[in-house]
Amino acid sequence: MSIFSFVKEAGEKLVKLLTPGNANASDDLKKHIEDVGLGNPNVHATVDGDKVTISGEVASQEEKEKIILAAGNIAGVASVEDQITVSGPTVAAARFVVVKKGDTLSAISLAVYGNANQYNKIFEANKPLLSHPDKIYPGQTLRIPE
Repeated sequence: MSIFSFVKEAGEKLVKLLTPGNANASDDLKKHIEDVGLGNPNVHATVDGDKVTISGEVASQEEKEKIILAAGNIAGVASVEDQITVSGPTVAAARFVVVKKGDTLSAISLAVYGNANQYNKIFEANKPLLSHPDKIYPGQTLRIPE
């Protein structure tokens, strides 16, 4: 179990999801995960204020990380508690990085890998959450593969 912090003011605006007393928060979050292109994973989510807790089972570490990012990159979410188990092979977790104002995937790639031309590695690691390499925003959290 881990808790991941996110920039509460950044991300997609899903006001209904974070409405206090929303009895459908879990279904709303699962629909959001599906809408960003991650399918319909076997997860359950609860929302408590600005904290989302996700539990369930997924096939890979990558899928788990993308679900955490899909939940955390929502405006109003400050943290995601990970209670997801992975049924597939155990692999090292990717690092996460928060996009700063003026960042590009090339700049992040240069800082992380020492080579700006590795930006596509970051872009591919964040698909389908990213639709284009130029469509990142300050406060967004991204997966950084080894």
